[in-house]
Amino acid sequence: MTTILALDLGTTTGWAMRLADGSVVSGTMEFKPGRYEGGGMRFLRFRSWFDHLEFAAKKIDLLHFEEVRRHAGTDAAHIYGGFLAHLTAWCELKSIPYQGVPVGTIKRHATGKGNAGKEAVIAAMRSKGFSPEDDNEADALAILSWAIDTQGGVR
Repeated sequence: MTTILALDLGTTTGWAMRLADGSVVSGTMEFKPGRYEGGGMRFLRFRSWFDHLEFAAKKIDLLHFEEVRRHAGTDAAHIYGGFLAHLTAWCELKSIPYQGVPVGTIKRHATGKGNAGKEAVIAAMRSKGFSPEDDNEADALAILSWAIDTQGGVR
């Protein structure tokens, strides 16, 4: 079975992964800069975290992420851009295919409504038997669900 990693990029990154045995694991990872760290440290930790996930999974075959086209503020846009740059560079280095999935597509698949709120996505993932701790993990689970159900948008 194909190992798929799904990400909701941000300072608190939600992640969900279907492993080769078909089991699903998920959670969140915090990338806030420390008090005495430079601004680039969050990105170095982010990139190192990918290596950790790959090692634990033994292999990552596909990666899907939430493709955000509009951000509430300039800082959020810059942080998202930095994460996206490191994600795509890491995938290219490892020859892992990656794909962005529009926010509306994820929400529509999860809830039936393209502009659904955070609570609706959380409820939809709980109805599928998952226990997301927050909206970041719920979004990652929704991306993974979309990737599995549509074979990455093929059907």
